[in-house]
Amino acid sequence: AAFKSGAVAALVATSYVAKPEDGALIRVADPLQGLEAIGRAARARLSADARVIAVTGSVGKTGTKEMLRACFERIAPGRVHAADKSFNNHWGVPLTLAAMPAETRYGIFEIGMNHAGEITPLTKMVRPHVAIITTVEAVHLEHFTSVEAIAEAKSEIFDGLEPGGLAVINRDNPFYPLMSLRADQSGHRAVSFGVSTMAEVCPTKFEFGPNGTDTIVTINGQTLSYHVAAAGAHIAQNALAVAAAISSTGADVAEAIKALADLPAPPGRGARVVLTVDGGAALLIDESYNANPASMRSALAAMATVSRTNYPRRIAVLGDMLELGPEAPSLHAGLLTALMDAGVDLVFASGPNMSHLHKCLALNLQGGWSPVSSGIKDALLASIRPGDVIMIKGSNGSRMAILAEALKERFAPAASEV
Repeated sequence: AAFKSGAVAALVATSYVAKPEDGALIRVADPLQGLEAIGRAARARLSADARVIAVTGSVGKTGTKEMLRACFERIAPGRVHAADKSFNNHWGVPLTLAAMPAETRYGIFEIGMNHAGEITPLTKMVRPHVAIITTVEAVHLEHFTSVEAIAEAKSEIFDGLEPGGLAVINRDNPFYPLMSLRADQSGHRAVSFGVSTMAEVCPTKFEFGPNGTDTIVTINGQTLSYHVAAAGAHIAQNALAVAAAISSTGADVAEAIKALADLPAPPGRGARVVLTVDGGAALLIDESYNANPASMRSALAAMATVSRTNYPRRIAVLGDMLELGPEAPSLHAGLLTALMDAGVDLVFASGPNMSHLHKCLALNLQGGWSPVSSGIKDALLASIRPGDVIMIKGSNGSRMAILAEALKERFAPAASEV
């Protein structure tokens, strides 16, 4: 299949039996180890003035990576390399390294994990000059004994920092002291970001709105005023980490950060689409790519910033959050407070775990529940009317994206972004 798609060579195991239609074969004992070796070689050939940034965290890795990509591309067009999509695991990271051009000025990598010990070998391949931890939340609890253990695992990213490297850590997170200590034990300086006045990168202005956030912040004595087009307090907070990271590289942060004013949320991660409904309009907020308790609350809070003047009814369409272990039922039911705080008027839910939330809802809020996302499609489509704002979110395995696509197919989009 690779050769049919245009590959000129394939990295294969020595045991691979060649086929007549194959092209050039590069045989190695282990293809993954071979890919890692190519990745390390690509990292080693970067010039001395190149700067590499790595991002991890329970929430916001990909969005932060994309903000960094856009900002650096503004000041160094054509010389920025970053991971595609969410290529952040033991295959994605070396693949991203291997594809990095020698002339790269800024390399941006996303590093994920769902078990302890997975980040260390990846960060040692990437060898970042700056390492960002966006936040630590109750994610992958199926594989961890506590959220503190997740914080320990995320702190592994500091193990690969280059000498003199910088750790950028969320000061608002309860595990900040632990992560800061781990950075110090690794011999690296840490800078904190957040809304806490104890943070070194703390905004003097955070003005949230449905079309983004206006921010003023001082970093290293330089005052920055910028707009983040993607709506949501969580995105605006991660933009603080982006500004801190850019500043630490010596780049023109005031110019680079302007890119955020034109960077919409990516598909599945908060992208907003205006739908045409019976001669009027409804607003779709597509958060269908993934979910955990923290990102669910952030997405609901972001939906609450949409004006009721234009969109008076709020509909939440929620799918199961996966890999939460034995705490899954209570973590799903616990979203009730966030729904009430967001002023949600109607809830559609899918998945066994979301049944625990659905049972907690007042009857007038229950739009429908099904074990699978396709089971609520018809009821959801039939309920939409002008003036609705519909937020769809769930873990990728919950297949909530098919509902976002169904809405766009039924109600032809009037505009791709608002």
